[in-house]
Amino acid sequence: MNILSQARRTLGQNDPNFGAPLDTTKGTILYVEGITVSFDGFRALNNLNLYIDEGELRCIIGPNGAGKTTMMDVITGKTKPDQGSVYFGQQINLLELSEHQIARGGIGRKFQKPTIFEALSVYENLELATAADKRVWWTLTQHLNSTQKYRIDEVLVQIGLQEHRFKNAGALSHGQKQWLEIGMLLMQNPRVLLVDEPVAGMTGEETEKTAELLLSLAGDHSVIVVEHDMKFVRSIARKVTVLHQGSVLTEGTMDQVQNDPKVIEVYLGE
Repeated sequence: MNILSQARRTLGQNDPNFGAPLDTTKGTILYVEGITVSFDGFRALNNLNLYIDEGELRCIIGPNGAGKTTMMDVITGKTKPDQGSVYFGQQINLLELSEHQIARGGIGRKFQKPTIFEALSVYENLELATAADKRVWWTLTQHLNSTQKYRIDEVLVQIGLQEHRFKNAGALSHGQKQWLEIGMLLMQNPRVLLVDEPVAGMTGEETEKTAELLLSLAGDHSVIVVEHDMKFVRSIARKVTVLHQGSVLTEGTMDQVQNDPKVIEVYLGE
């Protein structure tokens, strides 16, 4: 089995549909309510409540151990909570679904370390993401149709890699690999994107381009960014949520958060 076929096989597994349409008539796309998660007696999340509006860009910050990763694990089905509820729209109960169902149903997650196929070209990586979304095996033997090709071209422009479409993904810079993985998620048309520390290890120029990319995605997608780089957060933040000891400490604009005495005490270091 060649590399491309093997990658297609990997992406093509476990791809069921959601059973209900997405209802966002109240403006909120993600409801996280009363979530508690304990590991060996340690409460990683403690009655966490979080609401994300459709099309918004939300930044999540907090000290190490605040529960940021566990929060993403619960939303994406990797971790089942001890109590609480998580709804995608008003009707889809994410706690009843598997990781694969959640990913295929409209919630994409980008991890800190890029998970791309480095032996394949940029274009082939995006092609694979298209195949994963279509839930069929004909992609092993047939070509993309014109609509799919147009969508790949569109995403290449979005992520700034149109000039590198035939370049092996392994030869990209660290920042370009991050953008490619975001592009692969975009090929699956997610309604919500969870992005974990997107600018870690990036150059200044790459960080600026990443800010532009994430800002451009808001509106068409709800984007949740977990990040430690406060300068970067300030450059993109519209609303910031601060987690501490598994709960929401405060929410607001970046200025409001930075001037909050509670945040200064537990996170920003005074």
